[in-house]
Order: sequence, then C-alpha cells, then structure tokens
Amino acid sequence: MNRWCVVGAVLAGLGGFAPGQESAPAGMDRLDFREVIRQAKGKVFPAVVFVKCVREGHESGKRESQEVGGSGVIISPDGEVLTNWHVVDKAISVRCLLSDGRAMTARVLGTDKDIDLALLRLEDVRPDEALPSAPIGDSEVLKEGDFVMAMGAPWGMNRSVSIGIVSCTRRFLPQSSQYSLWLQTDAAISPGNSGGPLVNTEGQIVGINTLGVMFGGDMGFAIPSDTIRQFLPQIRQFSRMNWSWTGLQLQPLRDFNRNIYFDAAEGVIVAGTDPRSPASEAGVQAKDRILRIDGTPVNAVTEEDLPGVRRRLGLLPRNESAVIDLVRDGTAMSLRLVPREKGKVEGDELDCPRWDLAVKTINQFDTPDLHFHRQEGVFVFGVKSPGNAAASGLRERDILLRIDERDVTTLDDVRIIHAASLEQVRRTHRLVFTVLRNGQRRQVVLDISRDYEKE
Repeated sequence: MNRWCVVGAVLAGLGGFAPGQESAPAGMDRLDFREVIRQAKGKVFPAVVFVKCVREGHESGKRESQEVGGSGVIISPDGEVLTNWHVVDKAISVRCLLSDGRAMTARVLGTDKDIDLALLRLEDVRPDEALPSAPIGDSEVLKEGDFVMAMGAPWGMNRSVSIGIVSCTRRFLPQSSQYSLWLQTDAAISPGNSGGPLVNTEGQIVGINTLGVMFGGDMGFAIPSDTIRQFLPQIRQFSRMNWSWTGLQLQPLRDFNRNIYFDAAEGVIVAGTDPRSPASEAGVQAKDRILRIDGTPVNAVTEEDLPGVRRRLGLLPRNESAVIDLVRDGTAMSLRLVPREKGKVEGDELDCPRWDLAVKTINQFDTPDLHFHRQEGVFVFGVKSPGNAAASGLRERDILLRIDERDVTTLDDVRIIHAASLEQVRRTHRLVFTVLRNGQRRQVVLDISRDYEKE
C-alpha cells in the first residue's frame, strides 16, 4: 500500500479531517484525506505567484544587479501580494507570474526586516477584475500534528505544493525571533518557496514560508498568521511597522541555555540596557524583574515567551511616557520611560568606482560592534578584487574617519570626496585614508592611478 493510501485510510478512520479539528469542514465528513487536500489546495493554489526581482547590491565592492526569485500569495482581489522581505530586499524591479500564465509588474507597498514580511501591489490589474485570492486563517488554533501544505515556487520552478504536519507551533529561533515565534513544519520548504503560503486543510493561509533546511531532513519554518495580522494594517497605512525602541535586553525566568533560573513565577528579567537608550535613561538596571508595562502584565517563563514581550514593547506609542512596574532586590517600584522610534535597522550603501570599494552607514541594529566604536559613521562594506582598494590594503568593516584630512561622517561626505578625486585624478591619484580597524587607528594610502574597469 503506497503512502497516500496509508494516510488516506488513517484519515478516513478519523472521519476524513485533520487532527486538531473537532469536526470536519461542512460537507466533507465523508471525504477521504486526498479529497480534503485537493479541496484545500484548490482554494489557495490559484492565488500563489512566482516572484522575480532584479536586485541591486554592493557586497562585491561595486554596484551589481542580479535576478532573484521567490514566492508570494495574493490576499485581496485587487492584487495585494504577501511575501518575504528577503525576497524583495533591495529590488529595483519586481515581476509576478500568476497562475493563469500572466506576468504583472508589482510595486512594493512596504516591508519589515525584523519579521521578514513584505506587501506588494500588482500594477496591471484591470479595474473590473477580481484576482484569485486566499483568506488568512488563525494560526493560534494549530496543534502539533495538524496537516499543512507548503506552496510556492521552489528552485524557481513555478508553483508546487508539498504536504506535511506542524512539528511545533511555538518555535523560538535565536537571532530570528525578535518579535515573533515560528511555525515549524516537515512540509518541504526549499529555496524559492520563501514568501509562499503555509495552508491548513480548510484552505486558509496560516503562515508564510520563510526558512528551510537544505540538508539533513525536511524542516521548515513559517511566520504565523497571527503575526501577519498585526503587520498588514501598519504596512497599509505607513509602509513600515513603526517599531518603538526601548533598549531593553530581556531574559526569561527559566533560562535553560545559560543555566540561570530566577526565584520568581511571574515577570521578565532585564539582562541589560543599551547605552543611551530610553531604558537606561529611565534608570532600568540589569536584574530588574519587570511585572507590568503600562498596566499590562508581562510574563516570560521560557525563551518562547520573549518575542511576545518584545512585541508589546515594540508597539508602545513612540515619544509617549510608559510606566514600567518592576521589582529590584525585593523592592517594588515604578519607572517611566519614553520609547523612541526604532527607525532603520540597516544602513544605506554607496559604491565608489575607481576606488573599487563600496561603503555603508553604521547602524546600531545591523552593525552593533561598529556602532560601539562610532555611533555615527561610514564603513567599508565591500572591496572589489582585483581593484585599487584591495591593492592598497583597505578591508571590509574598516570604519572611515578621515580622507585627505577631511572628516568623514556620512555617505554624502564620501560622495563629495569621491567625485572630487575623480575630477583631479590626472593631477593627483593618491588619497590618505584614516580608518579604525578592530578599535585601532591606522592610515592607508589609496592609489587610484589604475582603472581596473578598462583593463
């Protein structure tokens, strides 16, 4: 008996519906599993699109364009498409291939890197046209063992569907769970599936496929639909999430990884505060145990509870006082902090032809180690090889302090000096860079007499 027959027989014995449901969807109590899947797939599959972008980046030390592909799903009849931030990051053009074979250009309405979501708008939709779209379901009701389908365009091969179960409904991924937990599934998620929908047996979007494991078994991760529901209204209104920043670093009461356990049953521990942050200015200290934020209780027993607390802090009104009730050394107290706008979480980039390097602004969230040395500044982002910068000994992550006795703080400073150097290259072709490398100042002479692009 093949796999489908085995699964179908098992589900038929369960009444033909997915685990976790108390009853089958209306009219489906006599259907076997294969028919349940076909009907659920039919509700969403026509809304799945292949997303193709032309991306412009400077990682190689010069401006380069490349084509990248991913997936998306239409969530409104007028052409809104939900996908991942990393699918359209730095895209200068976006095109979508629809299920009926039509290609449409798309405009990026808004993105958020922290939760890796983006919203697009198809540009070529006729006013009287209603595109196939898929409804967004409730990820909160999912249970481990529920069947789900991962849809998308793996490896750029247009649309496909894979099936599996929900392996974990509250997966915490270090460095990737700032504001949201993940749905873990064994439905195959391959490169190119990013941005496609994770679908339940009722034909509803319960997640957006985002991360996959290429080797060592089938393990994929999707952004839950409850996170998507909070994302959409802000993106539609502001084109970004407008996160607030407090500078609080948090730790759970039961920190298994660090083998630290606090003698308390409620609240969340302050691991530290960022320098010059609203939290440090308000007087919050490490080891404080926060109980309430503006009157709302907060609790983080394990690390899986941390994203919810961070999201509560991130959604506080900016530039408005918030009351933090906490316990310090057994004494209850209340402090007031004023969250600030988080702003950009990644620096802007600039390429410098003939210098054969690209630079980027320092950002406290993207490059915190460089921000520690210089709160406002520019660093070498990419070095072209072969090229003048590489030959001179400039390295990636060198912080630029001065160029030919002129201070460098912003991209505009670099842009002006670069333009002037090209105008004077026949008269002088050497520039003295003062850089900060691993905390130490040094000078590097950049010789731009060679034009590697013409050689």
